[in-house]
Amino acid sequence: MEKIVSQGIIDSYFMKLKENLSVDCAIAGGGPSGLVAGYYLARAGRKVALFERSLALGGGMWGGAMMFNQIIIQQEALKFLEEFNIAFESYNSHYYVIDSVQATSSIIYHATKAGVKVFNCFSIEDVVFQNDKVSGVVVNWAPVHREKLHVDPLIIMAKAVLESTGHECEIAKLVARKNNVRLNTPTGEVMGERSLSVEEGERQTIENTKEIFPGLFVAGMAANGVSGSFRMGPIFGGMLLSGKKAAELINESLS
Repeated sequence: MEKIVSQGIIDSYFMKLKENLSVDCAIAGGGPSGLVAGYYLARAGRKVALFERSLALGGGMWGGAMMFNQIIIQQEALKFLEEFNIAFESYNSHYYVIDSVQATSSIIYHATKAGVKVFNCFSIEDVVFQNDKVSGVVVNWAPVHREKLHVDPLIIMAKAVLESTGHECEIAKLVARKNNVRLNTPTGEVMGERSLSVEEGERQTIENTKEIFPGLFVAGMAANGVSGSFRMGPIFGGMLLSGKKAAELINESLS
C-alpha cells in the first residue's frame, strides 16, 4: 500500500510536468489576475501552466484588508462574480462586498477546472531569451530559491509569458537588467509602484496591462509597478479586469 501511494503521486506528477515542458502561456504568479488570465486562456483552448512560489494560490486576496476577510468589487467587475459563482452583497449603487475566502477559492477552482495546470512551490528565477524575445521560463523549487542553494533549474518553453507576480515586478526587472533592453514603459525601465490612490490605481491597472517586451506581458499589480502607477488597496475589480484583458492580448498574439 505504501509503495502504491508514493508511486501514484510520483507517476501522475511527473506526467503532468512532462506534458507542460512546452506551453502556449506560462504564468508567473497565482494571484487573482494570473488566475483569471489563465482561466480565460484555458477556456479559449490554450495550453497554460501557472507557477506559484507559495504553497497556496490566491496572492493577497485571501486576507482581505488587515485580515478582515471581506473585499470590495465595483460595478464594472460584477460579471466576474456571476461567472465564478461568488456570492455578493450590494454596499451601495456602485460597490459590492464579497467574502475574500469564498472568492479566492472559487477563482482557483474555476481556473483549474478550465484546464490551467498549477505548479505551486515553484520559483521562476529567469526567462528563456531567444531572438530578442521572451520564449519561456527558468524554474526551480521555491525552497531552493529561499535557501539560495546552488542547484541548477529546469526550463519551460512558452509562446508567451505573463508576469502577475505582484508589487515586486521580478520578471520584468530581470529581463531588463540581464539583457540590457528597453521595456514598453514611459521610461523604458521598471518604474516602480507609487503610493495608494484607489480610483487611479484601479483604472491604471487595466490600462497598464500590456505586452512590455516581445513575449512578455504584465497584469495586476505588476502592471502598475512596471509602469510607475498607483497601488489600489483591498478593492479587486481592477485585478480581475486586468487578468481578462491579459488573456485577450495573449490569445490575440498567439492567433
